[in-house]
Amino acid sequence: MDLKVASGDRVVLMDSDGRKIAVVVAPGARRVGGLGVLDPSPLVGAAFGSTATVGNRRFTVLRPSLLDLLETLERRAQIILPKDACHILLGCDISAGKTVVEGGAGSGAMTTALAWAVRPGGRVITCDVRPDSLRQARHNVERAGLAEVCSFREADVTAPGGIPERDIDAVVLDIPEPWRALDGAWEALRPCGHLACYTPTANQAEQSVRALRGRRFIGVRTVEVLEREMAVVEKGIRPSFEMLGHSGYLTFARKVLETL
Repeated sequence: MDLKVASGDRVVLMDSDGRKIAVVVAPGARRVGGLGVLDPSPLVGAAFGSTATVGNRRFTVLRPSLLDLLETLERRAQIILPKDACHILLGCDISAGKTVVEGGAGSGAMTTALAWAVRPGGRVITCDVRPDSLRQARHNVERAGLAEVCSFREADVTAPGGIPERDIDAVVLDIPEPWRALDGAWEALRPCGHLACYTPTANQAEQSVRALRGRRFIGVRTVEVLEREMAVVEKGIRPSFEMLGHSGYLTFARKVLETL
């Protein structure tokens, strides 16, 4: 792994307050959100982990992690937050070489997390009925340098034939009525493949679970992930006054050929 920034690299600049800005280091002036118009090419040759002056400000130059990419994503729709995205990756056993179908593109945050996890050798197929959502997701995935493992399709995964793939490893649904896509998801999944539904409301989660229990899925469970940061100061530690609370319910299940 290169220790210094090269032309074409994606880097994250972090200021002294912890704010992050994602930049592609290439010649030519361009508008960079949070920095204005500048030419980032002087960063070429800077060591990752060192500090550099960009414009009139000092930053630490970081090699982007998945969390960095998700935190600097260009958003339009509400995204699946990192606390939920990492739980989906674990709950669906998503790793290098896996094939995943995603229903609902949003702004591409979950797409980015899935693409990061399936490299090398994996594939993410993202479906949405809205072309503007697909464009935004594609933009963010390309910006993260992960386009080679992703494909985007304008399709309704709740319609018959909406998921034509077969023997895939996981289906992740972030759509208003995921229960309408369960038959198609079951047909698409390999035996023991994983399903995840992200639903903002309890009623959606309840209906998803009821529908799953009426089909050949097992291990059906719903969780809510709450994240509370600790404020560590010189004289002790206390919970932060701000808590990252409810964002959505995560419902997981696995396809089987027969139920007990």
